[in-house]
Amino acid sequence: MPSATHVASKSIISARSVDDARPLKVIVIGAGISGILAAIRLPRKLKNLDLVVYDKNEEVGGTWFENRYPGCACDIPAHCYQLSFESNPAWSSFYAKAPEILEYWKRVADKYGVRKYMKLSHKAMQARWDENTSKWVVTLQNLTNGEVFEDSADALFTGIGVLNDWKWPSIPGLNDFKGKLLHSAQWDESYDYKGSNVAVIGAGSSGIQIVPTLQPDVKRLDHYVRGRTWIATTIAADEVKKRNDTASNFDFTKDEIDAWLKDPTLYLSYRKKLEAELQSGHIITMKGSEAQKEARAFFTQLMRDRLAKKPQVAEHMIPDFPPLCKRLTPGPGYLEALTKDNVDVVPTAIERITATGIETTDGKHREVDAIVCATGFDTSFQGRFPIYGIGGVKLADRWKSRVDTYLSMMVDGFPNFFMSLGPNSGVGGGNLLMLIERMAEYTAQTLYKVQTENILTVQPTYKATKNFTDYCDAYFAGTVFSEECSSWYKGGTGKNGRVVAIWPGSSLHAIRALERPRGEDFQYTYVDDNEFGWIGDGWSTLDRLDDADRTYYLDNQQMIHQPLEERTEMKGLVGDLARTALSEENGKNGE
Repeated sequence: MPSATHVASKSIISARSVDDARPLKVIVIGAGISGILAAIRLPRKLKNLDLVVYDKNEEVGGTWFENRYPGCACDIPAHCYQLSFESNPAWSSFYAKAPEILEYWKRVADKYGVRKYMKLSHKAMQARWDENTSKWVVTLQNLTNGEVFEDSADALFTGIGVLNDWKWPSIPGLNDFKGKLLHSAQWDESYDYKGSNVAVIGAGSSGIQIVPTLQPDVKRLDHYVRGRTWIATTIAADEVKKRNDTASNFDFTKDEIDAWLKDPTLYLSYRKKLEAELQSGHIITMKGSEAQKEARAFFTQLMRDRLAKKPQVAEHMIPDFPPLCKRLTPGPGYLEALTKDNVDVVPTAIERITATGIETTDGKHREVDAIVCATGFDTSFQGRFPIYGIGGVKLADRWKSRVDTYLSMMVDGFPNFFMSLGPNSGVGGGNLLMLIERMAEYTAQTLYKVQTENILTVQPTYKATKNFTDYCDAYFAGTVFSEECSSWYKGGTGKNGRVVAIWPGSSLHAIRALERPRGEDFQYTYVDDNEFGWIGDGWSTLDRLDDADRTYYLDNQQMIHQPLEERTEMKGLVGDLARTALSEENGKNGE
């Protein structure tokens, strides 16, 4: 091996090759979709990586492992709810059920071999930035044996989601009930509800799925609905109506699945058709737009038509705020279930819960065998495990006055810290999974710069964080999301609170914005306090390895006698340049 360049103390020459990748350890919290994607992307981008993924559950899958209530499904078409690079042509139905979705993510985890990074049944207790070592120190508990221990890393990535910290509703007497008490996020699968009198509290996404599933099998169902909500038509409604006049769900035929399995091009065409519709509704979110007015009129008539047997329910359910102010759901079969004879919609507020049932503020008492609380989650960004940054600042305390982030992923004062599905990262329309992919890739790109450019820490500047947060407020002021309504988009801050849960723009806008990090929005510290240390000591790692390929840059060689259109597939920078040349050549020929 050749000798190294002499480096004097405090020299501008750093003792490293220009292309060295210093060892990095990354801790990921969460083995749901975000954690799986991080475990796929980070090892492919980073060398010398020590990666560990902790999750409190005993299996991967996150929300799709945890939620097991009757009717649990994705209200986005299955062919849109999958990775951009891993298509499943064999989804059994248009809207896939939770077990099938969980199986998809388990297959992805197995295919990419990411389980080797995962330590399941490990719960994060707290994370603290150590300024002396420039490391994240994470306190964890092994839920199998109760052991509490610490692990440390150069970077911390959280992928725990916003709809993760479930809670019981604050209703007097809840614990006095002697029947079966259930929560949508902690369902007891051993409970047999058939033939029972059941109350379902809440008409959010979970309640909307639970009601039509229980209705055919229960004796009576009391559905307590205080708020109003828009029930939309299904995405790609024409596709659904071809199979089912009730505009609900349908199963794909064996012939369809077989055809897609045999012909990926045919399948991609179908997937892109659905995806295009999913990505085409952004204009509806604009306050006062003609598209918003048309959508409101359409959804109003749709709900009235589907509730025609019980028009009084329509009067209570149809909101006085615009569609998309709160999350819009297609709710397959929900409105139809409300019109059934064994279902009573109760709009009156609950006074208390008794040992045998529910009493409302009008004095009426309804006895039931079971109460289902489909009352949601803590969406305040306050209920997670504590995270302490520079100076011991607790992130949740900082966010009590104003939730702020840089591009939903980072916060100044918290070095080498990344979030997937943090504040302002959800979508009011479009495809959330594409954003999660981008967040994992964005993190990988940022850490690649850290690893290869002699950087010790990276964090967004205060100005960049403030600019993005101010931008969010300014943007949402022109959208229906800021209208007066109770929505988890506002993080539990009331009907007129700040919008803190969703991205300030379309999902396509987010995909573009997160394509690559902007170096000018960050501040750095350096491994040896040498901000020019990235250039190293005049050597490449290839100079130091006897068996290295020192002519790697010739691997994409093209032949001058071959026309561009006849050349084989070209990759990387050479390919980009060749494609540009071909485009220019074709343009000249067309003049």
